[in-house]
Amino acid sequence: MQRAAQRDVRVQTDQRAKRLRRALVCAAAVPAVLITAACSSDSGDSKAKGDEASAQQSAGGSAKPSASASPTVEAAAYKKLPDACAVLTKKTLGDLVPKGSDSAKKGNTDDPSARASCAWSSLDNNGVKGSQFRWLNVSLLRFDSDTARGSGDAQAHTYYTRQLRDAQDVDGAKNAKATPLSGTGAEATTVRYDLKKKEGLFKQQTVVARVENVVVTLDYNGAGLAGEKTPDAGDLTKAAEKALREAVASVSKANGEGSGQSSDSKGSASPSKAASGSASASPSKSASKAPSGGASPSKSSAAKN
Repeated sequence: MQRAAQRDVRVQTDQRAKRLRRALVCAAAVPAVLITAACSSDSGDSKAKGDEASAQQSAGGSAKPSASASPTVEAAAYKKLPDACAVLTKKTLGDLVPKGSDSAKKGNTDDPSARASCAWSSLDNNGVKGSQFRWLNVSLLRFDSDTARGSGDAQAHTYYTRQLRDAQDVDGAKNAKATPLSGTGAEATTVRYDLKKKEGLFKQQTVVARVENVVVTLDYNGAGLAGEKTPDAGDLTKAAEKALREAVASVSKANGEGSGQSSDSKGSASPSKAASGSASASPSKSASKAPSGGASPSKSSAAKN
């Protein structure tokens, strides 16, 4: 009996020892699994981060941004202006200023390649029946491209818009009307109005066109004085628009046939040469004025830049 009890005790002891060893083996295995998993996870993160960095470098190029290129601007199409007193033919002058085709008066300018103007006046005296008065002024303003101010075309467009605004903002003007003019430069508009003065009723036409980087403004007015009949505004407008087309064509001709091809529908042509480094100076006021008894030109011919 005593030996049997001792055997049972040894058996139970051996069983407890085996269970303890199994528990210790399992407990020792768990940290190894965790360490292995942790190492695997860390290794994967490092690889992912490395792949992400490589992708970013491939997409963005060099890690250090390169210095930005110097700003450039589209070159101006026209480099010079024609003689303002020679932009209209003798026939056109005969139609607009029949008694003053030889009365051209050139405006003062310190840079003929940037600005130019010329004025004519005509007085057809019919004695006791009165007289017909006409006054004509053509001004041209050219803009150079500049990295600070922008392209010559853009500057010219801004000035063109200002000319139209000033033409419609004349003190005492009545019945003002602005009409787009097709087929003349990149953009063109006719502004006309009536202006009552002590000498009579003047019919004013201001026609403005932009051809690439040049703005051409033509002021033309007429009046019947001392009882003479007031001229027809429609006739004066047609004559002014015809003269403006000649002036616009003279700009292209002065710079060489085919240069700076413009159209009213497509806008300005894009020149390919590098931009000029300097911009033309701001426009000066027109030096010419209407003679005594005539109407003063609209603000458009004397607007400041």
